Amino acid sequence: MTTLLELDDVEARYGPVQALHGVSLTVAEGEVVAVLGANGAGKTTTLRAISGTVSRSGAIELGGKMLKGGPEAAARAGIAHVPEGRGTFVELSVNENLRLGAYTRRDRRTTKEDISRVAQYFPWMEDRGGQRAGTLSGGEQQMLALGRALMSRPRLLLLDEPSLGLAPMVVREFFRIVRELNEKDGLTVLVVEQDARIALSSSSRAYVLEVGRVALSGASDALRDDESVRRSYLGY
Repeated sequence: MTTLLELDDVEARYGPVQALHGVSLTVAEGEVVAVLGANGAGKTTTLRAISGTVSRSGAIELGGKMLKGGPEAAARAGIAHVPEGRGTFVELSVNENLRLGAYTRRDRRTTKEDISRVAQYFPWMEDRGGQRAGTLSGGEQQMLALGRALMSRPRLLLLDEPSLGLAPMVVREFFRIVRELNEKDGLTVLVVEQDARIALSSSSRAYVLEVGRVALSGASDALRDDESVRRSYLGY
Protein backbone atom coordinates (compact mmCIF):
# COMPACT_ATOMS: atom_id res chain seq x y z
CA MET A 1 0.00 0.00 0.00
CA THR A 2 1.17 3.52 -0.80
CA THR A 3 1.92 5.72 2.20
CA LEU A 4 -0.23 8.85 2.24
CA LEU A 5 0.72 10.37 5.60
CA GLU A 6 4.03 10.05 7.42
CA LEU A 7 5.10 11.63 10.71
CA ASP A 8 8.78 11.36 11.59
CA ASP A 9 9.98 12.36 15.07
CA VAL A 10 7.28 15.01 15.48
CA GLU A 11 7.35 17.17 18.59
CA ALA A 12 4.73 19.73 19.59
CA ARG A 13 4.31 22.17 22.41
CA TYR A 14 1.93 24.64 23.98
CA GLY A 15 4.19 27.48 25.04
CA PRO A 16 6.80 25.99 27.40
CA VAL A 17 4.89 22.69 27.76
CA GLN A 18 6.00 19.91 25.41
CA ALA A 19 3.09 17.65 24.49
CA LEU A 20 4.63 15.34 21.87
CA HIS A 21 8.06 13.74 22.22
CA GLY A 22 9.15 12.35 18.86
CA VAL A 23 5.95 10.77 17.51
CA SER A 24 6.39 8.73 14.32
CA LEU A 25 3.53 7.04 12.45
CA THR A 26 2.27 6.26 8.97
CA VAL A 27 -1.13 6.00 7.31
CA ALA A 28 -1.48 4.26 3.96
CA GLU A 29 -3.75 5.43 1.16
CA GLY A 30 -7.26 4.09 1.77
CA GLU A 31 -6.55 3.01 5.34
CA VAL A 32 -8.37 3.71 8.61
CA VAL A 33 -5.90 4.11 11.47
CA ALA A 34 -6.79 4.77 15.12
CA VAL A 35 -4.81 6.70 17.73
CA LEU A 36 -5.60 5.59 21.27
CA GLY A 37 -4.49 6.50 24.76
CA ALA A 38 -5.53 8.04 28.05
CA ASN A 39 -6.38 11.70 28.57
CA GLY A 40 -3.24 13.79 28.18
CA ALA A 41 -1.45 11.14 26.09
CA GLY A 42 -1.07 13.50 23.12
CA LYS A 43 -3.79 12.16 20.83
CA THR A 44 -5.48 15.47 20.04
CA THR A 45 -2.12 17.23 19.79
CA THR A 46 -1.03 14.70 17.14
CA LEU A 47 -3.97 15.70 14.95
CA ARG A 48 -3.33 19.38 15.62
CA ALA A 49 0.29 18.95 14.59
CA ILE A 50 -0.85 17.42 11.29
CA SER A 51 -3.39 20.17 10.60
CA GLY A 52 -0.96 22.94 11.64
CA THR A 53 -2.91 24.30 14.61
CA VAL A 54 -0.11 23.81 17.16
CA SER A 55 3.58 24.68 17.22
CA ARG A 56 5.48 21.65 15.91
CA SER A 57 8.83 20.34 14.72
CA GLY A 58 9.92 17.20 12.89
CA ALA A 59 8.79 16.04 9.46
CA ILE A 60 5.19 15.59 8.31
CA GLU A 61 4.62 14.45 4.74
CA LEU A 62 1.37 14.06 2.81
CA GLY A 63 1.64 12.17 -0.45
CA GLY A 64 5.43 12.50 -0.36
CA LYS A 65 5.36 16.31 0.03
CA MET A 66 6.41 18.08 3.21
CA LEU A 67 3.54 19.76 5.05
CA LYS A 68 4.42 23.30 6.07
CA GLY A 69 2.37 26.22 7.34
CA GLY A 70 -0.85 26.43 9.30
CA PRO A 71 -4.38 25.07 8.94
CA GLU A 72 -5.04 26.88 5.66
CA ALA A 73 -2.06 25.14 4.04
CA ALA A 74 -3.13 21.79 5.45
CA ALA A 75 -6.67 22.25 4.13
CA ARG A 76 -5.39 23.16 0.67
CA ALA A 77 -3.17 20.07 0.73
CA GLY A 78 -6.30 17.94 1.17
CA ILE A 79 -6.61 17.49 4.93
CA ALA A 80 -10.03 17.86 6.59
CA HIS A 81 -10.00 18.06 10.39
CA VAL A 82 -13.15 17.44 12.43
CA PRO A 83 -12.12 18.72 15.87
CA GLU A 84 -13.23 17.57 19.29
CA GLY A 85 -16.48 19.38 20.06
CA ARG A 86 -17.51 19.30 16.37
CA GLY A 87 -16.85 22.96 15.53
CA THR A 88 -20.30 23.40 14.00
CA PHE A 89 -21.31 26.98 13.14
CA VAL A 90 -24.47 26.96 15.24
CA GLU A 91 -25.95 30.22 13.91
CA LEU A 92 -25.73 29.05 10.30
CA SER A 93 -28.05 26.62 8.53
CA VAL A 94 -27.18 23.03 7.67
CA ASN A 95 -26.58 23.94 4.02
CA GLU A 96 -24.52 27.00 4.93
CA ASN A 97 -22.30 24.80 7.10
CA LEU A 98 -21.89 22.37 4.22
CA ARG A 99 -21.01 25.11 1.74
CA LEU A 100 -18.32 26.39 4.11
CA GLY A 101 -16.67 22.99 3.81
CA ALA A 102 -15.96 23.65 0.14
CA TYR A 103 -14.19 26.98 0.67
CA THR A 104 -10.69 25.65 -0.19
CA ARG A 105 -11.76 24.19 -3.53
CA ARG A 106 -10.94 26.06 -6.71
CA ASP A 107 -13.97 24.72 -8.56
CA ARG A 108 -17.10 25.53 -6.56
CA ARG A 109 -19.54 24.98 -9.40
CA THR A 110 -20.16 21.44 -8.19
CA THR A 111 -21.06 22.48 -4.63
CA LYS A 112 -24.74 21.61 -5.10
CA GLU A 113 -23.80 18.20 -6.48
CA ASP A 114 -21.55 17.60 -3.50
CA ILE A 115 -24.29 18.56 -1.04
CA SER A 116 -26.46 15.92 -2.74
CA ARG A 117 -23.58 13.42 -2.52
CA VAL A 118 -23.15 14.09 1.21
CA ALA A 119 -26.90 13.75 1.70
CA GLN A 120 -26.67 10.18 0.40
CA TYR A 121 -24.87 9.35 3.64
CA PHE A 122 -27.04 11.65 5.76
CA PRO A 123 -30.51 11.65 4.14
CA TRP A 124 -32.05 13.90 6.81
CA MET A 125 -29.88 16.82 5.62
CA GLU A 126 -31.73 17.03 2.31
CA ASP A 127 -35.04 17.92 3.98
CA ARG A 128 -33.52 20.07 6.72
CA GLY A 129 -30.97 22.10 4.79
CA GLY A 130 -32.46 25.39 6.00
CA GLN A 131 -32.53 24.41 9.69
CA ARG A 132 -30.19 26.30 12.02
CA ALA A 133 -27.35 24.01 13.08
CA GLY A 134 -27.65 25.03 16.72
CA THR A 135 -31.07 23.39 16.93
CA LEU A 136 -29.74 19.97 15.88
CA SER A 137 -29.11 17.19 18.37
CA GLY A 138 -25.54 16.43 19.39
CA GLY A 139 -25.44 13.42 17.10
CA GLU A 140 -26.80 15.41 14.16
CA GLN A 141 -24.21 18.14 14.75
CA GLN A 142 -21.45 15.52 14.68
CA MET A 143 -22.84 14.13 11.42
CA LEU A 144 -22.99 17.67 10.02
CA ALA A 145 -19.35 18.27 11.00
CA LEU A 146 -18.41 15.11 9.11
CA GLY A 147 -20.52 16.14 6.13
CA ARG A 148 -18.89 19.57 6.07
CA ALA A 149 -15.44 17.92 6.07
CA LEU A 150 -16.46 15.71 3.14
CA MET A 151 -17.41 18.78 1.10
CA SER A 152 -13.72 19.56 0.65
CA ARG A 153 -13.19 16.16 -1.00
CA PRO A 154 -10.28 15.45 1.34
CA ARG A 155 -7.37 13.13 0.73
CA LEU A 156 -7.13 12.61 4.49
CA LEU A 157 -9.85 12.92 7.14
CA LEU A 158 -8.81 13.62 10.75
CA LEU A 159 -11.45 12.78 13.38
CA ASP A 160 -10.93 13.88 16.98
CA GLU A 161 -12.99 12.04 19.62
CA PRO A 162 -16.15 11.71 17.47
CA SER A 163 -17.94 9.65 20.15
CA LEU A 164 -17.61 12.32 22.85
CA GLY A 165 -20.96 12.98 24.52
CA LEU A 166 -22.97 10.84 22.12
CA ALA A 167 -25.27 7.91 22.84
CA PRO A 168 -23.83 4.47 21.95
CA MET A 169 -26.37 3.97 19.15
CA VAL A 170 -25.35 7.28 17.54
CA VAL A 171 -21.67 6.39 17.89
CA ARG A 172 -22.21 3.06 16.14
CA GLU A 173 -24.04 4.79 13.28
CA PHE A 174 -21.29 7.41 12.96
CA PHE A 175 -18.57 4.79 12.67
CA ARG A 176 -20.71 2.73 10.28
CA ILE A 177 -20.78 5.73 7.94
CA VAL A 178 -17.02 6.24 8.32
CA ARG A 179 -16.42 2.59 7.37
CA GLU A 180 -18.77 2.96 4.38
CA LEU A 181 -16.90 6.07 3.22
CA ASN A 182 -13.65 4.15 3.50
CA GLU A 183 -14.90 1.03 1.73
CA LYS A 184 -16.91 2.72 -1.05
CA ASP A 185 -14.95 5.91 -1.66
CA GLY A 186 -11.50 4.83 -0.46
CA LEU A 187 -11.39 7.68 2.07
CA THR A 188 -8.26 7.65 4.25
CA VAL A 189 -9.00 8.29 7.93
CA LEU A 190 -6.91 8.93 11.03
CA VAL A 191 -9.18 8.84 14.07
CA VAL A 192 -8.41 9.76 17.68
CA GLU A 193 -10.83 7.97 19.97
CA GLN A 194 -11.06 7.20 23.68
CA ASP A 195 -13.52 4.36 23.11
CA ALA A 196 -10.87 1.76 22.25
CA ARG A 197 -13.35 -0.98 21.41
CA ILE A 198 -15.17 0.83 18.63
CA ALA A 199 -11.95 2.42 17.35
CA LEU A 200 -10.24 -0.97 17.05
CA SER A 201 -13.28 -2.55 15.41
CA SER A 202 -13.40 0.28 12.83
CA SER A 203 -9.69 0.47 11.92
CA SER A 204 -7.06 -1.76 10.38
CA ARG A 205 -4.15 -0.52 12.51
CA ALA A 206 -3.72 1.49 15.68
CA TYR A 207 -1.12 3.45 17.62
CA VAL A 208 -1.27 3.77 21.40
CA LEU A 209 0.19 6.96 22.85
CA GLU A 210 1.47 7.40 26.37
CA VAL A 211 2.64 10.83 27.66
CA GLY A 212 3.37 12.12 24.16
CA ARG A 213 5.15 9.04 22.83
CA VAL A 214 4.12 5.99 20.81
CA ALA A 215 3.97 3.18 23.39
CA LEU A 216 2.99 0.46 20.90
CA SER A 217 1.37 -0.08 17.53
CA GLY A 218 0.05 -2.92 15.47
CA ALA A 219 -2.90 -4.47 13.70
CA SER A 220 -6.16 -3.49 15.39
CA ASP A 221 -7.33 -7.10 15.67
CA ALA A 222 -4.12 -8.13 17.42
CA LEU A 223 -4.26 -5.24 19.89
CA ARG A 224 -7.93 -5.92 20.63
CA ASP A 225 -7.27 -9.60 21.34
CA ASP A 226 -4.15 -9.09 23.50
CA GLU A 227 -5.32 -9.15 27.12
CA SER A 228 -2.15 -7.55 28.51
CA VAL A 229 -2.40 -4.68 26.01
CA ARG A 230 -6.08 -4.16 26.85
CA ARG A 231 -5.41 -4.01 30.58
CA SER A 232 -2.25 -1.90 30.42
CA TYR A 233 -3.18 0.60 27.73
CA LEU A 234 -6.79 0.39 26.61
CA GLY A 235 -8.69 0.31 29.89
CA TYR A 236 -11.02 -2.62 29.31
